[in-house]
Amino acid sequence: MPRTRYNNIDNVSTDKTLKQFRQWREERRQKKKDYSYVIPNISPDLDYLHGNRHDTSVTWVGHATFFIQYEGLNIVTDPVWAKRMAFTKRLGEPGIPITDIPPLDLILISHSHYDHLHVASIRKLYRSHTTIIVPAGLRRKMVAKGFRRVIEMHWWETLTHGGVRISFVPTQHWTRRTPFDTNTSHWGGFVLEPNLDSEEIAEDNPLQEDGTRKLPPNLYFAGDSGYFPGFKDIGRRYNIHIALMPIGAYEPEWFMTSQHVNPEEALQAFLDVQAETMIPMHYGTFKLADDTAQEALERMEAERVRLGIQEEQIRVLKYGETFKVKPERRLAESITPKEKPQS
Repeated sequence: MPRTRYNNIDNVSTDKTLKQFRQWREERRQKKKDYSYVIPNISPDLDYLHGNRHDTSVTWVGHATFFIQYEGLNIVTDPVWAKRMAFTKRLGEPGIPITDIPPLDLILISHSHYDHLHVASIRKLYRSHTTIIVPAGLRRKMVAKGFRRVIEMHWWETLTHGGVRISFVPTQHWTRRTPFDTNTSHWGGFVLEPNLDSEEIAEDNPLQEDGTRKLPPNLYFAGDSGYFPGFKDIGRRYNIHIALMPIGAYEPEWFMTSQHVNPEEALQAFLDVQAETMIPMHYGTFKLADDTAQEALERMEAERVRLGIQEEQIRVLKYGETFKVKPERRLAESITPKEKPQS
C-alpha cells in the first residue's frame, strides 16, 4: 500500500538537487565565520518551575525546545537534549538539565527532523501519564518506539487536554528521518488557548459582567518554517499573544529560503500572526546552516528598529531563562478563534 506523502500549502517544494548541495558545500569552504559568541546560560529557577501551577511560564532549553507551563500543565516542545546533531556538537548546554524537568503532561512535536524529535530525550521525559502530540503520519512511528499515549493531528484540528485547547496549524517545511520516509508525516506549529468549556476555568474564573475572565495568554509555537501566507491565515483565525518564532538556520538564503525564515521574515511573520510578544528560537544551539547566533540577533534587532516594533515586544531569552506571565482579565471572545478554520 503506497504511503501518504504530505505537501505544503500551494504545493511549495523544498526539494534540493545534488548540484545545489555541492554548490552550498563549495560556498561554505570559502566563508570565514566568527562563532565566538555563545548564547549564555543562567541557572533555571527550579523551585519556581516545580511549584508553579497558575502562571504561564516559557523557559528556553535550546533550539526549538521549550519547557512551558500553561493552565497547570507541564509541556515540552520538540525535545532535544542531545549533545550533538550528526557530526555537529551542541554549542551550548541545555537550559534545564533533563533530569530536572518537572513531570510532563504533554510533549508537542512539530515535525520529525532529528533536531526537533530526539527519541532518547523523549524516553527520559516520558511517564505513564504523558501524552505526545504529533503531526499526521507520525503516530505509528512513535508507537513503534514504545510510546503508547500518542495523538496525531492534521492542520487546523483542535483538541482539548484538561484546561487547554490545542490547535495544530500549518508551516512551510518538509521532513525526513530515513532515505525512505520523506514527507510521510506532516509538519506544523501549535496554538495553545485556555479551554473555556473546562469546568475548572468556569469555577475559578467566572465570567464577569463586563465579559472578562482572568485568563492566560494564547501561545503560538511556530515550529520550523519558511515564510509563507499561512502566517497571515493563523493571525486571522487566532488571537495570539505570545509567539515563539524561529530566526536561525537561514544561510545560504538561496538554499534555505523555502524551509527556514531569516530574521527579517521572522519579524514579518510575528506581525502577520498579530502577536503582542515574540520569543526567538531555533538559533545558536546547533550549527545547522552557515549563519551564526550573533548574526541572527543583529539582523533581527536592525529589522525591529526599521519596522518600529517596540523593544519590549521582543524577549530574547538565555538558556534556562523563564518568561513569566500571570493570568489577566481578558474578554472571553479574545481567546477564541476569530474564524472557524477550514481544512
